Amino acid sequence: MNDVSRIRVGDDVSGIAGLKEALAEIASQWKGKPAEQAGDALLEKLSKRNYIHPGKRELYRQAFVREYRKFIGEPAEEAGGGGVEIKVFGPGCPRCRKMEEDVRSALAETGVDADVEHVSDMKEIFSAGIMGTPALMIDGKVLVTGSVPPKSKLKEWITKAAARRAAR
Repeated sequence: MNDVSRIRVGDDVSGIAGLKEALAEIASQWKGKPAEQAGDALLEKLSKRNYIHPGKRELYRQAFVREYRKFIGEPAEEAGGGGVEIKVFGPGCPRCRKMEEDVRSALAETGVDADVEHVSDMKEIFSAGIMGTPALMIDGKVLVTGSVPPKSKLKEWITKAAARRAAR
């Protein structure tokens, strides 16, 4: 169980070790039973390998049920607030951290609802087509690689993305 899957838990994105293996195991044991019941079994199994804050157990259970539904091919409503999706790519160097801090500061100043994820796994960075870090992706579009843009530019990109979402 070396795989780590990123899933939405409430308003956050969390890495869960062993999720794929646990989903396969539970799916084989729970055939024909309601997906809601699988949530408790997944929570129990995955709590052994992952820290799950006691106050967030229900959020994790709901996230595991959603992932289980997707795994067995049932419809599953995606989590998230429907905000702008922002990804900061970088291994965690000072410039990458600066980019994330500036993005969060720009969000606070603009009041835009967004989901921010910092992607530090190099395989994931390269699979997104990113060849230089830090990099910024907003709603699936890479806007900058290899540098940290001024906060004014970040605010401009974020407000434009929010306006596009509102117009949908």
